[in-house]
Amino acid sequence: MAERIAVEAGLDYVKKYLTRQGYDVVDLSGGQEDAAAVVISGQDDSFLGMADRTTAVPVISAEGRTPEEVLTDIKERLDKAR
Repeated sequence: MAERIAVEAGLDYVKKYLTRQGYDVVDLSGGQEDAAAVVISGQDDSFLGMADRTTAVPVISAEGRTPEEVLTDIKERLDKAR
C-alpha cells in the first residue's frame, strides 16, 4: 500500500509529482490524520510551528524547491523515523 502524503492547497505541482511516483496524496485540509508526512508551502511559519507540536509526522516545506527535492526530503525523513 502506498504511503499517504498530505499536501497543502496550492501545491498542485507537488501533488501531481508525488502521485506519479506512486504515493497516495491527499489534501492537507482533510487527510492529515493518516499521513506519513505533510508538505506545506512554507509561507505560513506559524502553521509549521503548530504542526511540529501537534503531529508526529515529518513536516516538509516546499518553498523554493522542486518536486524532486521535496520527495528526496520526504524519503530521508521517513527513513529516519523508522
